Amino acid sequence: MSTDQQPDLKDRPARLTVGVVGAGRVGPALAASLQLAGHRPVAVSGVSDTSRRRAALMLPDVPLLPPAEVLERADLVLLTVPDDTLPGLVTGLAETGAVRPGQLLVHTSGRYGARVLDPALRAGALPLALHPAMTFTGTPVDVQRLAGCSFGVTAPEELRMAAEALVIEMGGEPEWIAEENRPLYHAALALGSNHLVTLVAQSMELLRTAGVEAPDRMLGPLLGAALDNALRSGDAALTGPVARGDAGTVAAHVRVLREHAPQTVAGYLAMARATADRALAHGLLKPELAEDLLGVLAGDDEDTR
Repeated sequence: MSTDQQPDLKDRPARLTVGVVGAGRVGPALAASLQLAGHRPVAVSGVSDTSRRRAALMLPDVPLLPPAEVLERADLVLLTVPDDTLPGLVTGLAETGAVRPGQLLVHTSGRYGARVLDPALRAGALPLALHPAMTFTGTPVDVQRLAGCSFGVTAPEELRMAAEALVIEMGGEPEWIAEENRPLYHAALALGSNHLVTLVAQSMELLRTAGVEAPDRMLGPLLGAALDNALRSGDAALTGPVARGDAGTVAAHVRVLREHAPQTVAGYLAMARATADRALAHGLLKPELAEDLLGVLAGDDEDTR
């Protein structure tokens, strides 16, 4: 569809009716944020009891309807479904005639860019990919967290200003991501965010096993400082026995983890190897200390087995 065939966004009403397809943790929060900006949520779809309760909490008095009826009522539709569900949903909506020409169709998947919306584009929709780089709880606190949150934005060039304007209205900061870079962008966020949760949860479990009564209180200041240092200084913020090349301490760690928490050993070794590689590359780990350390991480030290 050429740009001269698309409705001019400046001809749209200042405020849009908003629909949500998929009342998971993300969709209702974004719709509630758009409502604060003056737009009007008019319909939401949800299947599970949990999603229906969430919709009632975040978007009170907004009717629950099937997806096709959500599209029928809304100028702007948020498709907030799991990544693997999105392509089939878009195809189905387009094939059944639910998509209207000139309708803004927004998905929030980090993995996909705008191209996944091509079936809807051929039906006349205006496709936008707006992915909030934020973890969601499914509660009203999510709306507050959107303030200053970066959004990965991908859209046709002629819709770029519209996409960025919507992000700004939700309190976010638009960051343009090229279509071909969406998988890499999403992998980076998953590596930093999802894996962080796993690491912190494992650390708290180990501290409890070691007798610490309030591991969250102990870790809070330490992890906060580590995150701040890493964001400010990158690899220069590396500290600890791996960066120092303290092979004996690392061997002791592996030994005690095998005894008390064998399920954590593989992750510890993988992260320690990655840390050692980065410390070496940035001149933090002395080459003469690296050999013994890497031997421990490879399982060459019998005391670690």
